[in-house]
Amino acid sequence: MTPKSSSGFFISFEGGDGAGKSTQIKVLAKALREAGREVVVTREPGGSPGAEAIRKLLLEGEADKWSPLTEALLMYASRADHLERTIVPALARGAVVITDRFADSSMAYQGLAGELGEEAVSTLYKLVVGAQGPDLTFILDLAVDEGLKRSGSTGDTEQRFESKGSAYQEKVRQAFLEIAKREPDRCAVISADGEIMDVAARIGAVIQARFPKLLNR
Repeated sequence: MTPKSSSGFFISFEGGDGAGKSTQIKVLAKALREAGREVVVTREPGGSPGAEAIRKLLLEGEADKWSPLTEALLMYASRADHLERTIVPALARGAVVITDRFADSSMAYQGLAGELGEEAVSTLYKLVVGAQGPDLTFILDLAVDEGLKRSGSTGDTEQRFESKGSAYQEKVRQAFLEIAKREPDRCAVISADGEIMDVAARIGAVIQARFPKLLNR
């Protein structure tokens, strides 16, 4: 497997709430920087000034604040700005971009779990993302109850999706697993159960197997 033709490399982390994405991104970013790579760590929704303004609309408030269609449109408005302002310029100069969530989250949360449907979300993907999708996606998999327990202990105000309940979260989890099954060349499912460095070792093993030059000087 070889990276895309752009000089940079694009990695996304996906999974349910509380799976430890941000922690694992920090560990991987440190390893890549130690290997001499420029690393840009970003997130969705967010990652650029315009996208961060939309983030608050999406992640705070009542669970039924938006319909799945409105959520998807807001997510893709945020994603368009994120790509234009942050991701594409970083890839063009040869950086490794690591994002906490990307387009798979829209398919999982709005398209499948939210029952908007694959066709609508795929249409938005083609329009906004096109060929600029990730080279590698890690899907951190964790039991829903454990994930909600972890995310609920942080005390932040961005709990709108968590408040949709465990049944919805289980649909999200199964949606991510289905995405990984459909795209095994891009996606790697990583068990998020265990100590931080044990999970990090699983991630590192995938990179060494698929893209060994990334972590080697």
